[in-house]
Amino acid sequence: MNKNIYLGPLGNRDTLDTPYSVMGVPHDVVVNQQLRNVNDMAEYLPSVQLEIRGDPNTSRPQSRGFEADVISNSRLDGLNVVSTTPYPAEWVDNLQVLNGLAGAMYGPENPAGVFEYTLKRPTNRRTERLSVGVDSIGTPTVNGDISGRVGKKGWFGYRLNMLHANGSAYAPGSWIRREMVSADFDIHFDSKTVLELDASHYTYDERGMAPGFGISAGTAANPTGIGGQLPEAPDLSRRMAPDWSGYNMETNTFLAKIKHQINRDWSFTLGGLYQDAKRQSFGISDTLSATQGYEGFYTSKATSTTTADDFRVGSNMAYFNGRVRTGPLTHDLIIGTNGYMMGNYNPTTAVTSAQQLGTYNMYGKAPTNGTQPYYSGRYKSSSIMSQSFIIGDTMRINKHWSVMGTLAWSWISQEGTTSYKTPLQKTFEADATFSPTASVIYKPTQNQTLYFTYGRSAEAGPVTPNNAAYTNPNIALPVSHSEEYEVGYKVRYQKMQFNVAGFRMTSPYAMYVPTASNICTNGKSCQTYEYGGTQRNYGVEAQISGEVLPNLSVLAGMTWLDAELVNSKTATYNNKEIVGAAPLQANLLLDYRLPASLGAFASGWAFNASVHYMGNRAANITNTLHTGSYTTLDLGTRYAFHVSKFPWVARFGVSNATNERYWASVYTGAPSGTSGAASTLYAGLPRVYHFTLSLEF
Repeated sequence: MNKNIYLGPLGNRDTLDTPYSVMGVPHDVVVNQQLRNVNDMAEYLPSVQLEIRGDPNTSRPQSRGFEADVISNSRLDGLNVVSTTPYPAEWVDNLQVLNGLAGAMYGPENPAGVFEYTLKRPTNRRTERLSVGVDSIGTPTVNGDISGRVGKKGWFGYRLNMLHANGSAYAPGSWIRREMVSADFDIHFDSKTVLELDASHYTYDERGMAPGFGISAGTAANPTGIGGQLPEAPDLSRRMAPDWSGYNMETNTFLAKIKHQINRDWSFTLGGLYQDAKRQSFGISDTLSATQGYEGFYTSKATSTTTADDFRVGSNMAYFNGRVRTGPLTHDLIIGTNGYMMGNYNPTTAVTSAQQLGTYNMYGKAPTNGTQPYYSGRYKSSSIMSQSFIIGDTMRINKHWSVMGTLAWSWISQEGTTSYKTPLQKTFEADATFSPTASVIYKPTQNQTLYFTYGRSAEAGPVTPNNAAYTNPNIALPVSHSEEYEVGYKVRYQKMQFNVAGFRMTSPYAMYVPTASNICTNGKSCQTYEYGGTQRNYGVEAQISGEVLPNLSVLAGMTWLDAELVNSKTATYNNKEIVGAAPLQANLLLDYRLPASLGAFASGWAFNASVHYMGNRAANITNTLHTGSYTTLDLGTRYAFHVSKFPWVARFGVSNATNERYWASVYTGAPSGTSGAASTLYAGLPRVYHFTLSLEF
């Protein structure tokens, strides 16, 4: 249970004083569930889903049925970072997700909320941890984490974190390598001023992993686009791709923040971040057969994709926070700015010609032919700049009533080009676009909160992929605005907290619309990317966390969602379910520690179980295809003991213990290298075993 949460310009606040629905995954869940990637945390948040983009580690998150974009919805210690590059779970302390609109605090962003990752920071007590483990068929993992403080009054804090993992993944012939080194420092100039410095380097390479399956748009004669309903998901414990197929990814991140407490009431925070997220993509692309896709038949090809392979980000923040009193009223004020710049870089030339690998069945042998495709060169294909000016006031009227308002004015500039032969040209610009939010908070008692929040948020127009499959490649759509009404209730009792919220949200819906002739010749000019209607979502979400009984902890939640496309320009799409938005999603994680009364040996044991349910999702925009629902079960145990006064913990777990076969991700659009696909499917991971032995000294 997290009593305090971070709200960007508003700083750290008690969850009961926050008129938003904020859900989190604490550090003990990350460690005890043996999570390896930050995306693994999404399973424990009932309003969050992942759009797998080539690999589960490079997923784009969703919240409340709305898709996040590449940069604006994801933050590291309050600063924008790329969401579609891999991050190791060993690198961060926790994840918190603010569901709903937050443009008044964070500037223009999609209505998918804020995914806030908190870095591990130097500890006050000297700590050295070594963990060794193995995953699945055999991926040995070593992680060292060293932290402490030196100097008078511990003025210099340090934390060094190193990771190496290399070996077979979840299928025969597959391979994965993860390597990370990070350094975090705190420099206390005095009792009121601290400088935080962070740097990290992470590489993630994989081969032979399962690709996604593209689904072509339906027609009058073939409404589903695959000749029937979706086939059962394949068993990913069998190899689904050639051993040369995969990705090389590298993410370098540098961050600096200075915090100063001016006096008892006023403080400021200044920060900046630079990130370079690179990738080499040479996977295969599979497309379900138009006539026999329902039986699992697909065509496979390998293409030198010239989509963006390098994202360079610079983000910033500067906040003044203070408290003033006007008679009986107390005001918590904020004035500040935040923003980011991002440049996308693409290869200039596809060196290798497209290779048609043949037709296969997902339940039979997978392609093993073909060779790794190559591309060359690099040019800046697009850029975006967003900067916001923010003011806010939380006015406390008395111990029961408070009113909060935050306003943001934002400046957005987007540029793009479709070829390295032409310079960047401005595709869209907006000045002082306005995002307000207002809340009323009522606390009948100190441990209860009722609130109502209204918000309206600007969002930068999405950019069409730079691909000949689209009639308007690499063009930014105009800035749009989302709107939200939310009412919620929170209660904290002893070591447990319960939150529930109901909401209504609307946002312009950008979608891929087939060309009028519905002809896709040689994969060119198949679709136009445009605002085609309004996404309207109603929903209720709830989460309970903390210790509900002695030695029994719980992290559980449920979200009911009605997500539809309304006022569509295309009549056949009107009032259809949003692709990939589950009407019901739930998770229950229980962790039980044997009581000390059973003796020293028995009390070292703990057991955990996690049940995750995903409802039936629409798999195409016409709703002629659905994925079906699924339930997965994770089981684990750990044993804590001492050797020569040093604490050790052994952990063993199994994910997807029943080896459920399911479609884990579905979204509109095509995977990299698949031209003309209307939506994309990814199967879920098979049963995977985890073992970790940790020593602290």
